[in-house]
Amino acid sequence: MSASIDGGPVPARFSPADEETLVGRLARNAALTPDDPAFTFLDFAADPAGRRHTLSWAELDRRVEAMAGVLARAGATGERAAVLAPSGLEYVVGFLAALRAGAVAVPLFPPGILGHDDRLVSALTNASPACLLTTSANRASIADFCAGRRIPGRPRTIAVDGPELAEAAANAAQELIPPRLRPQDLAYLQYTSGATRDPSGVEISHTNVMANVRQALQVYGLDRNRNCAVSWLPLFHDMGLICTLALPVVGGMHSVFMDSLAFVQQPIRWLRALTDYPGALTAAPNFAYDYCARRIREEDRAGLALGRVAVMINGSEPVRAETLTRFHQAFAGCGTRPETVRPSYGLAEATVFVATTPRARAPRITAFDRELLGLGKARPVTTGSLGGAIQLAACGRPVGQEAAVAEPEAGRRLPDGEVGEIWLRGPNIARGYWRNPERSAAAFGAVLDTDGPSDGTWLRTGDLGVFHDGELYITGRIKDLIIVDGTNHYPHDIEATVQGAHALIRYDHVAAFALTVDGQERLVVVAEHARDLTDPATHHSAVARAVRDAVATGHGTAVHDFVLAPPGTVPRTSSGKIARSACRSQYLAGAWSGPAGQGPAPAGEPA
Repeated sequence: MSASIDGGPVPARFSPADEETLVGRLARNAALTPDDPAFTFLDFAADPAGRRHTLSWAELDRRVEAMAGVLARAGATGERAAVLAPSGLEYVVGFLAALRAGAVAVPLFPPGILGHDDRLVSALTNASPACLLTTSANRASIADFCAGRRIPGRPRTIAVDGPELAEAAANAAQELIPPRLRPQDLAYLQYTSGATRDPSGVEISHTNVMANVRQALQVYGLDRNRNCAVSWLPLFHDMGLICTLALPVVGGMHSVFMDSLAFVQQPIRWLRALTDYPGALTAAPNFAYDYCARRIREEDRAGLALGRVAVMINGSEPVRAETLTRFHQAFAGCGTRPETVRPSYGLAEATVFVATTPRARAPRITAFDRELLGLGKARPVTTGSLGGAIQLAACGRPVGQEAAVAEPEAGRRLPDGEVGEIWLRGPNIARGYWRNPERSAAAFGAVLDTDGPSDGTWLRTGDLGVFHDGELYITGRIKDLIIVDGTNHYPHDIEATVQGAHALIRYDHVAAFALTVDGQERLVVVAEHARDLTDPATHHSAVARAVRDAVATGHGTAVHDFVLAPPGTVPRTSSGKIARSACRSQYLAGAWSGPAGQGPAPAGEPA
């Protein structure tokens, strides 16, 4: 033993610089608490009750060391190593082994996720990995997929649980002498969950991830002796990777996780895991909290003890005030406390975490005048005027980084109460997009217009927000903004109105977007109908009329076209959010043409 990390010894093969990497922290945990549980995977595919597979810190360290040796001998050092494993312990081992071998990890997913194979092809083509890490069960199918899709470079497919690992672990003479990782070195590429045509591999350095995890540990008040992590989020998603893997490694906390499909099939599995592991930090997009409140029956809530949950992060998409209320009402009898749910804001370009609400305080909900908000002015309204208001949840304040609300093109800082683009800077901000210098310069090289000399560059997030009473409120995405007759409309606000307009519309399966028709922006809404509806054409007129009336009354604008779509056809991102741009593309391609949907795309609208 030689150097120490936070007062604890680490193996002599690590230098003090390794204190600033995930694998250095892994070594620390293996040295200080070798027998403590590190990661537990709840396997619901093998057992409906959730079979537990656990690795201690020492076991994880040995597996990572052995696999890093395999990768080094395969020539992965200095190259990209993509992880295409299903959710499980193999994913954790593969990701950390890539870092320890001095490769750039690329967290992805195996082929076969409905609607996302094209995105996988784009990411692999952009990253050009030297090797693909997966499981023995998926090795052949991934090799076939790459050959069939003509992935360039013919990357080598390696099974994390294959014979190579056993041989490396058994051969002590071939112990890896890891490359000296520098904090500024690239750790991994985080591909964003949106479009497939233009993959965005965000370059995350070791400094970025360590800074962001420290920010999260501080603001959420986490301690290895009191807390753990419980998650169902995909490990290839930015919030899933940080909350499920990076944060527990740096904090030395036990991480318990399941496959996202296990949650979708039975959302109560998530809440039972939170009951079984007290002091948990967990995170999910807003729709997951609504999903639990709507799908988990009252009789199944018996036995849930949610009063011992430390933090429930609500982020990754706009936080709806009604969801916070609905979730608390549904599970108050199980011990949930309003202050446990923490509305938060983040994005991949900031590693993930940016801002959250203060501890020991219920989420702050503010009703703003909807019409004025559409004109860029955030003005609170009284409770008696909520008919013309939009309720937004505050996301608190940034931690360990700076945030500004700016006029997007002029770069002028806007005062509190004015809506603009959120700009960020800090040690957690990524350095750019992989192999895309033009887009990197545009997004990461923004300069605020100030009276004095420039004080550095900022990240343009593409998100719209406003500061009110010192707290940040997220209002939407610039690219999703619908501008009709000079007024801004936020799609998630319209979608919330639409899904409440008629009982036959599926909740959280609605997309609103704009089209240019005869030189003017017009609103289009695509909404899935209920699964048990067998004759949608019969009900289309009534549902469309209800939607048009609700949008006209609530938002003062007309619906140019309404589509009543079959269940499962409104596209979503890999993290479960509505993919509005993909939905728009499908609409223009005539995906829902027919009597139960709508006619062909409007003439003159570019595809």
